[in-house]
Amino acid sequence: MNKEQLLEQVKTLARADKLSKGELIEAFERGKAGPSGPLKKLKIVEILYYLGGAIVFVGIVVLIVQNWDRLDALSRILSTLGSGLACYFLGAFLSRKEDLKKVGLAFFLISLLVLPVGLGVVLNEAGIDSAGAGWQSIMAVVFLGLGLLSYFVFKQELFIIFSVLYATWLFFAITARFGERGLFDEEKFVAYRILIAGLAYMFLGRFFQQKTKRAIANFLYGFGVFGFLGSALWLGGWGSGKNVFWELIFPALVFGVIFLSVHLKARAFLTFGVIFLMLYIIKITAEYFTNSLGWPLSLVLAGLCLIAIGYGAFRVNKQYLSETAASKPPKPGP
Repeated sequence: MNKEQLLEQVKTLARADKLSKGELIEAFERGKAGPSGPLKKLKIVEILYYLGGAIVFVGIVVLIVQNWDRLDALSRILSTLGSGLACYFLGAFLSRKEDLKKVGLAFFLISLLVLPVGLGVVLNEAGIDSAGAGWQSIMAVVFLGLGLLSYFVFKQELFIIFSVLYATWLFFAITARFGERGLFDEEKFVAYRILIAGLAYMFLGRFFQQKTKRAIANFLYGFGVFGFLGSALWLGGWGSGKNVFWELIFPALVFGVIFLSVHLKARAFLTFGVIFLMLYIIKITAEYFTNSLGWPLSLVLAGLCLIAIGYGAFRVNKQYLSETAASKPPKPGP
């Protein structure tokens, strides 16, 4: 196939809504980098940067916790808020150097993790209870603003992820006020909030997928599906506390998620859909069939169902989600 034929094939797929602009750009970038080219290596290096930043954050927290009683107020503030600000400005400085931009991201990561802890320490040292919903909301707004402003200045996707996390923090802080007033059952209220947050993550993931920000979309899809299906399964309850509505609707939710994996070309939907379908079958088998069929037969039934689900997931992944399937041209019409 020459270039002209390939371009015509692309036009045909685009007209049939079987190829998006994001998929085309992603395929071009992969081909440009090659199977083991600089793009793949760069991602590995970025992972090491982020992993190093996360380890530094853990080290700072452990150091502060171990020496908390020995530190005075100024030392506590400097070791948390001060180190967070220092890392932020160091990241800003390094981001101006083309060959050090990725290193700067590691320091941005440290600062975005440490700064909320630092502000909480400042408030506590000032005699303010920062654990309340009101102050948690204010802190979330402050850091949400910082994340959005930083993204517009530095144009780094890390700030989008943290802006989403800070917005989630704000959502839970605001809705916690209703829980504090005792208007809802605490356990179910938490589950419903996680369900809503997971659903929001999935919609945001779709938005960023259309904007060709695949890494952010995958992050949001993964956490979104996990939170959505996990909370729905939780709401189904167990034994005397079971909820028939959620137990009946859960299979429909799972199969809907698996269907979306094909439509959105997102493996996170297929992976977590299959995992939670397996958990649901094990739960239902243990809850309803243990006494009637006996535990051994229940295990056999559950095992056969899991084998069938595993094979179905394999077929879906091979036919619709793998790179080989994506590269196959559509069958010609009649």
